[in-house]
Amino acid sequence: MAVEAISQGADRSRTAKLTVAALGVVFGDIGTSPLYTVKECFSEFTGLKPVPEDVLGILSLITWALIVIVTLKYVMVVMRADNRGEGGVLALMALVSRRAEISIGRRKFYIMLGMAGAALFYGDCLLTPAISVLSAVEGLKVATPAFEPLIVPIALGVITALFAVQHFGTAGVGRWFGPIMGIWFIAIMLLGLAEIVNAPRILLALSPLEAIEFCWRHGVVAFVALGAVTLAVTGAEALYADMGHFGAKPIRRVWLCLVLPALLANYYGQGALLLSDVSALENPFFRLAPGWILYPLVVLATAATVIASQATISGAFSMAQQAALLGLSPRIKILHTSASEFGQIYVPAIKWAQMIGVVALVLAFQTSSNLAAAYGIAVTGTMLVTSMLMLSLARRGWKWGWPAAILGFGFFIAIDATLVSSNMLKFFHGGWVPLLIAAVIFTAMWTWLKGRLAVAAREKERAVPLAPALPVLPIR
Repeated sequence: MAVEAISQGADRSRTAKLTVAALGVVFGDIGTSPLYTVKECFSEFTGLKPVPEDVLGILSLITWALIVIVTLKYVMVVMRADNRGEGGVLALMALVSRRAEISIGRRKFYIMLGMAGAALFYGDCLLTPAISVLSAVEGLKVATPAFEPLIVPIALGVITALFAVQHFGTAGVGRWFGPIMGIWFIAIMLLGLAEIVNAPRILLALSPLEAIEFCWRHGVVAFVALGAVTLAVTGAEALYADMGHFGAKPIRRVWLCLVLPALLANYYGQGALLLSDVSALENPFFRLAPGWILYPLVVLATAATVIASQATISGAFSMAQQAALLGLSPRIKILHTSASEFGQIYVPAIKWAQMIGVVALVLAFQTSSNLAAAYGIAVTGTMLVTSMLMLSLARRGWKWGWPAAILGFGFFIAIDATLVSSNMLKFFHGGWVPLLIAAVIFTAMWTWLKGRLAVAAREKERAVPLAPALPVLPIR
């Protein structure tokens, strides 16, 4: 009994540590989306004005996107699909394509689908640090326009510092970042709740009827607005990709108990503020804060966006490891940074490549609004690939019947396809950037795979068959 009690205590301690670390690594991306999502929903690109009925409609769309896409699809369903503890689109591809009963053509299709999803995810891994850090540092402009020339240099300094600490590993980084993200989510929840108290009618947006009515009223404009609403769910794929670092249980617990309530409270707070002060649209997140707390909030937001970048950095490390193990890329140096958690790794080559890409994006786009136009296509494309692979896994791996598989994952595929189509409207406004990045990475992976298969085939042709030699071999 004593040994069992000690074992249970050790398990609880390990789970608690993983939960804190997961809070610091996994949820930074989706947790900092309130910095820019509402503002972009009412940007010149959508043409929407913050009138009460449209504020309620947008908030309702954001609410149900978080519930359906993140909570139902990823947290409840997709995270059940792990490949020996690893998550992400390549792990899902491996689960689907290795089944013996599928044809060679179908297996090749699944591999190409997985590579496309991974390539798009890498594009997201470059855009997330750039837009997150820029959006936080831009809070300084709310205090005084004098800071505007310093925003890009400060953002570059923050990004450089973030990549400089990667060699400590996700466990070490998570120990530092976990408490900071805890403070972040509590802070944005309190800021939102304070404004909701002043305009409680904003809670009407909890009803999905508001989202339906908004879409019915605006038609094509609502379709365009979905591209901005997508910003609220960026980071959902990182939850799945980072599963190998921390496990599903800590991620689910933190999302349901803290992150989701904090996000909804802050989004609704921003909506309530817009109902009473239309001028707050300039930067509704930072306008939630009283003047005396603005500078501390900018510092906290910058720290949170640094952590937001960590979610995709860790996901890129996991994806690179899986690509090498699956033969989709050359072998690269992978360092394990934890004595107890096999999935916690550091990949120097990926770190440097990602850092160069992020710095180039910041210099090219200059502002978070410009980057928002490029953001979304990579995220929704990866989500669509995940849903398609999950449909196959549910049918062939989990033995669901066709009606259940199509009803469940056909629904997610329809939602993801709609979001991809909406985000494709941004193609000429910067959306081509993640697609170009994905195309280059996909081509490299496909070329490496074809070359490796060609070498294996040539070696097989030259191999001397062993069977004819067996009868003449001496037996002792």
